[in-house]
Amino acid sequence: MQKIEIGYIKTCSCPDNRINCLTPKEWIKAQVAIWEFYYEARDIRDKDVHPAVFPIALPRKCIELFTHKGELVLDPFVGVGTTLVAARDLGRNAVGFDLNSDYVKLSNERIAQLQLALPGEDTKQVAICDDAINIPQYLNEETVSLCVTSPPYANMLNHERLNKSFRGDLRINKHYRKIQQYSDNPRDLGTMKIEEYIKALAEIYKGIFPLLKRRAHCVININDLWENNHRYPTHCYIIEAMEKIGYELRNIIIWDRRNLVNKVGIFGYPNNYITLSTTFEYILDFWRP
Repeated sequence: MQKIEIGYIKTCSCPDNRINCLTPKEWIKAQVAIWEFYYEARDIRDKDVHPAVFPIALPRKCIELFTHKGELVLDPFVGVGTTLVAARDLGRNAVGFDLNSDYVKLSNERIAQLQLALPGEDTKQVAICDDAINIPQYLNEETVSLCVTSPPYANMLNHERLNKSFRGDLRINKHYRKIQQYSDNPRDLGTMKIEEYIKALAEIYKGIFPLLKRRAHCVININDLWENNHRYPTHCYIIEAMEKIGYELRNIIIWDRRNLVNKVGIFGYPNNYITLSTTFEYILDFWRP
């Protein structure tokens, strides 16, 4: 297979020993290990379109922190193209992959609309419909400056939605007792049990590892799995798997989602204390040493 033609060399005038284009003032703000984001008008939040999306602000912050203008960003599970939009906004090249052809079509449509709105930008953003395990067939080694994504949530969505985190009178909405799964493809991580999920994820990131530049960052946004009254510390399993491949954990950041959670119900009361997992997620930051 022929490699895709896409830029990866920085086009800014920053010194080569700098990790990003941020000013000292912007750098200080980014050092706080608890991040908070807000959705904007361009964000897709319709669960009928995609069951789990993150705001453009999340990949935007990672791209600003870990890349320069003109460099290449990779999203192995691109979904509705949020990372591609952020890369376009910031003048970075980007490529994303997804098994779902509808998501890929939507992602490329969003980028086409941005190209009409911002003509003349000398960068490329593209979504490709393929299994993430095949990413090495498309990209050359040591060309990616940042890999950032929110992977599918293991089999967390593969059951009827009971809306237990909602207040009682709000639980019965149009998604109540519906299965909001990404797809029924057996290669979809969202269909896998946790052990199989971690193994498959590790294989994908093993293939991505040589594509990263030296000291390029790899960011994974994840939350833990709660199933059958048992907590699975998914973020711990991912850290262990990534370090076995050769990645080095650099930072653990908490995404404080309390500003996005409204009208929650009493969860576990009065005999089973369970923290409301929708109020935070982990942002795991690795790099290639």
